[in-house]
Amino acid sequence: MKIDRLIGILTILLQKDRVTAPELAEKFEVSKRTINRDIDTLTQAGVPLYTTRGTGGGIAIVNGYRMDRTLLTSKDMNSILAGLRSLDSVSGSHYYEVLMEKLQAGATEVVTGRDYMLIDLSSWYHAHLTPKLTTIQEAIEQARLLSFAYVSKSHEGIRTVEPYFVVFRWSSWYVWGWSLQDDDFRLYKVNRMSALHVNSTQFVPRAVPMPDMKPVDHGLDAIHFTAVFDSGVKWRILDEFSAEQLLPDANGMLRLTGEYSDSQSLIQWLLSFGDHVELVQPVEIRKLLKATVKKMSQKYQD
Repeated sequence: MKIDRLIGILTILLQKDRVTAPELAEKFEVSKRTINRDIDTLTQAGVPLYTTRGTGGGIAIVNGYRMDRTLLTSKDMNSILAGLRSLDSVSGSHYYEVLMEKLQAGATEVVTGRDYMLIDLSSWYHAHLTPKLTTIQEAIEQARLLSFAYVSKSHEGIRTVEPYFVVFRWSSWYVWGWSLQDDDFRLYKVNRMSALHVNSTQFVPRAVPMPDMKPVDHGLDAIHFTAVFDSGVKWRILDEFSAEQLLPDANGMLRLTGEYSDSQSLIQWLLSFGDHVELVQPVEIRKLLKATVKKMSQKYQD
């Protein structure tokens, strides 16, 4: 829509010193002529734009101009406020609450009084998580190296990174940064980090690729399984699998057909259900599960 493109152009101009019409045309996938008409529309609406020719020229906006909040729709503003409110759930201050008040002040014609979306990004580990996120944010804002102790499946030790992003993914927080040990970008789970320290050494920010946020496709390596559950644990199954994968049987049990990344993860997940589940297939994993249960039983023999 044209109004969306106009707001997008204005947002870019507020962030950059100047930008060329061809750059805007490529960004919004329209012709240069369309961009020129959009610039005329913005100028007629009172936005103080000017153009310069030659090397380094382009379209610019007069310094000190502020975007009128009424350019944002009620839906736009409420979405922004929902995001800010969610950040306050993990911050150690009321910064975002104050920011929300600033945005809402004098904008009652844009912000409706009814909240329909509440997002809480905190976790059971909120008391330990918030100080870590504060330290990470400090390192990112100051472009300083971040050191921490880290535990992964294959390694435990001290890591030092150039931190670039804090990522919320699949109910967990991560740091996306350049690892000095691995000489590559890595994603670190915040809950596995401890003894965080912002170094005095600053780094020169490098080109940063966005972290791959797509769910992992295990493909041919995935473990396909069938298991039968008591109906009373249906709520837990639906935390990880869809209702379409569950079929009730004649005995009132629930038959689940799904896949897991590897055998050990599958066994650990099934064990968390205690005696409320029986693995049917594959047979080889069933044997491994039986052996695991036997070892556990031996530990509790008198």
